[in-house]
Amino acid sequence: MEMKMKLKIKMRKFIPPILLALGALFAATAANSTTLVRMSVAQLTHAAQLVVRARCVANSTAWNHGEIWTFTSFAAEETWKGARNPNSNEVLTVRLLGGAVGNLTSNVSAVPRFVPGEEVILFLEPIARGDFSVVSWIQGTFRIRRDIRTGQQIAVQDTASFDTFDPSTREFRACGLRHIAIEDLHRLVNSATCVTADCAAQGTK
Repeated sequence: MEMKMKLKIKMRKFIPPILLALGALFAATAANSTTLVRMSVAQLTHAAQLVVRARCVANSTAWNHGEIWTFTSFAAEETWKGARNPNSNEVLTVRLLGGAVGNLTSNVSAVPRFVPGEEVILFLEPIARGDFSVVSWIQGTFRIRRDIRTGQQIAVQDTASFDTFDPSTREFRACGLRHIAIEDLHRLVNSATCVTADCAAQGTK
């Protein structure tokens, strides 16, 4: 996965001029927009150790190793891939770069943000600090919505409105999944998970 990060620093209230100068210098050295290489649902599934349907519980922010991080707690409602028990309601923590601490806000393009109470499907990878990150950030994030015409629950990928790079055509285009039934997305994840001989053998029993 190829990423180039763009950080924007916003100052609130009064900030000493030396800090403003340093912020301007930092912003000038980080001029490239985030680039995400396009991944299919199968590729996201293979890259993820855990795929869950979850509900956002709470957010917090803190400094860590010289960066601002946002920590989001999720109650896992269903486990589509991974070792956690299905329907366990276990709480897991997702750590993502950026956020606001005191007078300083760090925005990182293509990093998802979550609202307590919303339901999502996340493709997660563990990180060394014991929590999780989202595979390919917004590309591994699907928001659960309800189709107003049918009442059916659907998933909308965050990259539906964000350009990703297709190496085969060398073009940027927003082509995330905009309207897929939850059951269909679940089947795609299951199909990508069950590609090993062991999984195929289990299906024949």
